[in-house]
Amino acid sequence: MFDGLQGKLQEVFRQLKGEGKVSEEALAAALRQIRLALLEADVHVRVVRPFVERVRERALGAEVLESLTPAQQVIKIVRDELTALLGEEGAELELRGRPAVVLLCGLQGSGKTTTAGKLAHRLAARGRHPVLVAGDLQRAAAVEQLVQVGAQVATPVIEPRSGEAVPALAERAVREARAQGRDTLIFDTAGRLHVDQALMAELSALARQLEPDEILFVADAMTGQDAVASAERFAADLPLTGVILSKLDGDSRGGAALSIRTVARVPIRFAGVGEKPADLEPFHPERLASRMIGMGDVLSLIERAEQGIDQAEAERLARRLARQEFTLEDLRDQLRQLRRLGPLTQLLELMPKSGPLKGLDAGQVDEQQLVKVEAMINSMTPQERRQPQLLNASRKRRISRGSGTNAQDLNRLLKQYKAMRKMFKGVRGNWLRKALGGV
Repeated sequence: MFDGLQGKLQEVFRQLKGEGKVSEEALAAALRQIRLALLEADVHVRVVRPFVERVRERALGAEVLESLTPAQQVIKIVRDELTALLGEEGAELELRGRPAVVLLCGLQGSGKTTTAGKLAHRLAARGRHPVLVAGDLQRAAAVEQLVQVGAQVATPVIEPRSGEAVPALAERAVREARAQGRDTLIFDTAGRLHVDQALMAELSALARQLEPDEILFVADAMTGQDAVASAERFAADLPLTGVILSKLDGDSRGGAALSIRTVARVPIRFAGVGEKPADLEPFHPERLASRMIGMGDVLSLIERAEQGIDQAEAERLARRLARQEFTLEDLRDQLRQLRRLGPLTQLLELMPKSGPLKGLDAGQVDEQQLVKVEAMINSMTPQERRQPQLLNASRKRRISRGSGTNAQDLNRLLKQYKAMRKMFKGVRGNWLRKALGGV
């Protein structure tokens, strides 16, 4: 996520740090590079110009020029201004009606249907009883897709009847939701390949009819300024209450995230960060800004760990490490816990790109290596896992055949395991705490 922008900003900061005391000339050169980095990241020019000017005004003040660490002060100013640009913290939905109505709108392909399912999953996890409405009568197979999404998140779907128009479907959906005791109605609407009058007229009429509690624009973060332009148009014709950025995990530039709040004049409420139903998160501007400049997102990493890690298992491992005991079985169990936190590439993106993790590229990580490691350990006997020194040539051949790997894979695993044992023996597990900035 944001690889290009992150790399360019880190290079600017590296050059500033090399200056010691930052002169006005060095600062001007850095700001030119920041401006170019933002434009190349597809940030709207209407956003870039005032952003750079705000950074310039603050950076030319005494707090930077007279500071003992002026480069760090500039980094802090850029992070603060990026946070302000992204807007306020994403707020939970305000649902008052019976049923409360959430209207989703956006262009075709923006991810509305998938987002509708994620939203239903999120609301159900918070004690509500949502129902989905298949209101996209334009796109082929749109109704069937929402039915499949609904089944995936265990949420019923109200489908259109033969020949039923959108207004009639909306009226019936409200009645059926009340009859079924459903307190939240999520209405998936039709999109188009581009904004047109027919689309906006249909949506405006639907909004007047349903009087929704929330009207959320779903924007594909990967489309950059196209998402920003369409959000501006929708905001002009509809009383939007917020934006959901879909596919944010695949956005390598960051233009939509940095532009849409300013241009559309509505807050970003949620962000889609993966393909699973649970991969819809409240929008955290400060965390996102930190990731954009390479500082990572340790808070999100901790939240994932709290949700996915078995605390009893973690305490058991801590006791074993304190006794300097760490077997291949322990390694396998820890890899299983790690995989429960999500794709390894996503976890590495949350890490700060400094210290021992500097230069680490999440895109180069092969998830299949974790599968191979577990397969090799599972192919060992319990005694071999606890005493790997027993692994002679014949045992290694048996393990390689049983796990579908080769001798090089197994030898690499054993070498890495020995290195981990040595590290744990020396620092007793404090390396991860230090890698996460002392958390």
